[in-house]
Amino acid sequence: MNQYLYDGTPEGLVSAIASILDSGENPEEAHLAVRQDMLFEEGLFLRTDSAFAEALFERLRQRAPDAVQTLWYFMMAEADGLETSLLRYIALAFEHGDRVNGYLTHTSVKAIVGTARKAGRELHRMKGLMRFEQLRDGAWLARMEPDCNVMHPLARHFSRRLRAQEWFIFDARRRSAAHWDGHDLSFGTLEQFSRPELSLEERAVQQLWQTFFKTIAIPERKNPRLQQSNMPAKYWKYLTEKQGE
Repeated sequence: MNQYLYDGTPEGLVSAIASILDSGENPEEAHLAVRQDMLFEEGLFLRTDSAFAEALFERLRQRAPDAVQTLWYFMMAEADGLETSLLRYIALAFEHGDRVNGYLTHTSVKAIVGTARKAGRELHRMKGLMRFEQLRDGAWLARMEPDCNVMHPLARHFSRRLRAQEWFIFDARRRSAAHWDGHDLSFGTLEQFSRPELSLEERAVQQLWQTFFKTIAIPERKNPRLQQSNMPAKYWKYLTEKQGE
């Protein structure tokens, strides 16, 4: 089996897959992994070529648009160790078109589609779990720590839903941020934009909401297992109603 290495970036991954497929290599006989810079590391290093990566995306978009969507979600999952599976999935997508997502008996297809679905579920969940807090300057801030890197599609979603407000979304796990100024959407780190503080009114409203949430709760009907099934505890950290519990 031929060993191939790439630089560990999403663009580098797609570029490497394009190189392998264009070489005529049998994807079932190739192995792709991130270069670790070890002294005796074996494998051919494939340099990142942005044009090569974009060309593969375009060809795949024409042949299997649903597979491109799956690839997009897969990249958000930031999964480790599935590079070879992705290589084989894309090769099958070129061969079979969008029918590839139905070939779940194939180990690589099952791994890629399953990982992509995980990212899609988390993106959908975060759209309903975001809590925006008003800052002293009148802007709004929402914080999160998702397993998957859903920042870009989530920010685009809220740029349509909250067009009239200025807001920030901060991913504490990745130290990344999105900023909507009412007209344009930009990405960076929270420190690049501002050092936000909650307004006094926001603190008061949060206290009222926490009190209301506790007051309406019926102890006899409390079902922690069901609650965590619908809203996993890992997301509670930034939910206003769960603060102070």
